[in-house]
Amino acid sequence: MRRWLGSPWLTVRCQIALGAIFVIAALPKLMDPPGFAKAIHAYKLFPAWGIHPAALFLPWLELIVGVLLLLGLWVRTATLWIVALLVAFIVALSINLARHHPVDCGCFSTQEKVKTDSERLNDMRWTILRDLGMLLLAAQVLVSQRSKPQMETKSA
Repeated sequence: MRRWLGSPWLTVRCQIALGAIFVIAALPKLMDPPGFAKAIHAYKLFPAWGIHPAALFLPWLELIVGVLLLLGLWVRTATLWIVALLVAFIVALSINLARHHPVDCGCFSTQEKVKTDSERLNDMRWTILRDLGMLLLAAQVLVSQRSKPQMETKSA
């Protein structure tokens, strides 16, 4: 089982899955920065001065790290950024869930959905579980990267 979990076959698929998810998540936010800013504002966790810069920066970060994983470039660095983003998303959703403050996550769409507070709270729980699953994919990639032999440098 351990050999299979660390196999290159599985690692490539985890990389592709994470990369594709982050590219797909970034695209609607890149197309609608004001809508994404509104989604960030709904969390009530950020100072007003930071909402617009975050709405402009985060989708580009998601896109870049997603593309890097899809291309197999700087895999460890891109995966570490994805871990940081996922932890931030989980913390933000968890804080609002604990406060019983329903929000649309803004993960794959900037459009507000017509849902009851109860439905939104339930969606937040499922989103946290989904993000935890993505953390497991990222952990697999990181563990696999750690076990790869380092390139040796030749001395003249």
